[in-house]
Amino acid sequence: MLEIAVELDPDQVMTLEAFADTIIPGEQRWPGDRAVPGAATGGGAVTSGALDLLVSEEGGMAGTLDTLALGLDDHATDYAERTGLTLDPAVPPFVALSFEHRTTLTAELTARDSPDQELWVALAMFSVMAWDTGAAEHTVDAIAAGHPGLTQIGFAPPDADGLWRFPDFSYGRVLAPSHPHTTPTGDPA
Repeated sequence: MLEIAVELDPDQVMTLEAFADTIIPGEQRWPGDRAVPGAATGGGAVTSGALDLLVSEEGGMAGTLDTLALGLDDHATDYAERTGLTLDPAVPPFVALSFEHRTTLTAELTARDSPDQELWVALAMFSVMAWDTGAAEHTVDAIAAGHPGLTQIGFAPPDADGLWRFPDFSYGRVLAPSHPHTTPTGDPA
């Protein structure tokens, strides 16, 4: 279990969830879910634990999340002004953007010439890690719970004892013989 390093206010949570869902979209968690508008079927980064990973001590980004959420909302406000959009004041500015506009803004923020590109790419990577590795929880637990990303990519479950063994070669054949001094446990002699 990850150790929580920071508590965020509801607006910060919504903004960060909206960004994570822009990176790997999923279906709405409930009718009217504004952070996750349902741009894809199945679970996306949010239901895969992106926020849990971000706020964790282990993730290393917890101390910057309030600033990143504020930055996303500032960029969304600027984007809305540049494009003539009117934002719903009932939700944070980034959340008020449609999925298509979030995607466009995120592409701008992560573009090679963006002055803060490294920050936004780092934030995006947590969404990817949560989805395709189940990094917010132990892999065995994530698979048992039907983790959306691990399920979608077909991540193999462990053997009954919780360990992974791979009796078949990944390329369907032996690529090279073992060194003659390799021990029975696979260690070099």
